[in-house]
Amino acid sequence: MKVVGVGLNKTGTTTLGVCLQHWGLHHISYNHEAFELWRLHKYDELLEWVGRYDSFEDWPWPLVFREINERFPGTKFILTRRKDAQTWYTSLCKHAKRSGPTDYRKHIYGWEMPHEHPKEHMDFYEKHLEAVRSHFRGRPNDLLEVCWEEGDGWDELASFLGFEQPNIPFPHANRAPRSVGRLEKLAKRIKGRLPRTGQ
Repeated sequence: MKVVGVGLNKTGTTTLGVCLQHWGLHHISYNHEAFELWRLHKYDELLEWVGRYDSFEDWPWPLVFREINERFPGTKFILTRRKDAQTWYTSLCKHAKRSGPTDYRKHIYGWEMPHEHPKEHMDFYEKHLEAVRSHFRGRPNDLLEVCWEEGDGWDELASFLGFEQPNIPFPHANRAPRSVGRLEKLAKRIKGRLPRTGQ
C-alpha cells in the first residue's frame, strides 16, 4: 500500500510525514530532484520514484495525484488542509518571510514570494482542494481529508489506513517557531515508542 499526502505546503504536511514514518513506512518528503522532474514534465521518471517508496508528502507529490492514482491502484490519498484559506495564506507568508524567495513557489504559485498576491494564492488553495475532492468524489476508501486545527489526528489516520492507533500524543510538528532540530527530536522520541508495522 502507498500513502500520498496531497495537501499543499503549510497545511500540516510535516505532521503527516512524521505520522507515516512512525508506522514504519518508507517515506519521502520534499525532494529537489523529483521536483525538477515534475517541472520538466518528466512524469514517467517521476512515477519511477513513486515505485520506490511507501509514503509521500510535500513537493512535488500533491501536484501529481492523478498520475499516481492511475499508475498505482489502491493508493491511499490524504488531503491535509487548514481551517480556511486565509489561515493557510497567513502561514504561507510567515514561512516565506523566514525562508526567502524560492524557485518552487515561483513554479507552483507564480511568484517567489506570496505577500503581494493574496487573492491569487487563496484561489489556488481553494481550487486545489476542489480538484482533489472532485477527483475522488464517491471514493471514501481512497481519500481522507483532515485538518489538524479542527481536531483530526491519530484516530482518523489509523482508521483510514488500517493501522493500530498509537497510544501517544499526536505530534503537531513544524509549528512556528519550532526549529528543525526540535522536530527531529520529536520524531526520534515518538519513533522509539512505536512498533514498526511495515506495509
